Amino acid sequence: MEANHKIRVENLSLRVNGHEILKDINVSIPENKITVILGPSGCGKTTLMKSMNRLTDIYPEMHVRGRILIDEEDILNTHKDVTAIRKKMGLLSQRPYPLPMSIYNNIAFGLRISGRKKRDLLDKRVEHYLKQASLWEEVKGRLREPASSLSIGQQQRLCLARGLAVDPEIILADEPTSALDPISSQEIEKKFLDLKQDYTIVLVTHILRQAARLADHVIFMYLGEVIEQAPAEEFFHHPRTEITRAYLKGSIN
Repeated sequence: MEANHKIRVENLSLRVNGHEILKDINVSIPENKITVILGPSGCGKTTLMKSMNRLTDIYPEMHVRGRILIDEEDILNTHKDVTAIRKKMGLLSQRPYPLPMSIYNNIAFGLRISGRKKRDLLDKRVEHYLKQASLWEEVKGRLREPASSLSIGQQQRLCLARGLAVDPEIILADEPTSALDPISSQEIEKKFLDLKQDYTIVLVTHILRQAARLADHVIFMYLGEVIEQAPAEEFFHHPRTEITRAYLKGSIN
């Protein structure tokens, strides 16, 4: 049975000062799966991801055309407030950026903004999201300590918990393990495999082994274009194009 598609990108192109970064992108991202956007550095992976929550809006030199449909709503051509669009998505960057406050308040911050301010409710929800990110047991005795006191790997999981606390439907993860040690990377990967039961996950990576471990669906990009997209098993074992075969063999990096 064909998966439901959470995101569809249609005829998306993006130019910066006349230079085309994304070239007529057409992709579908299935719901409650891990979709990996794969390709060498500089191929447009992160730019495509930024387009999905309109982070491209903050760069006036970027000119975007096309459609990005999330639950069939075109987020590039809507009167809806961009903040409401971004609330659907938790974003995990290459390096963790915890807020300059306590571990507890990093999670409670988003909860308070959404109107959940009662202390007993906050306590329960902070614990819930820290458990979702597999961090609770490590920090439950030090919630009032600054988030900066955590290791880099713990900070990344804290940022994941903070993103989940705004009740997103989609997790966008841009090279989320690139700054982490192998054990912390493994923790994040395990969490993604758990979380896809409840969230649609889009993961940007250039690490083939990570893509092979995690992907349900693969979008392969090269020089601003989508070369092919397919279920992971098909992509890795039966690539359709010569460029894909060369990339998988390590001839292109």
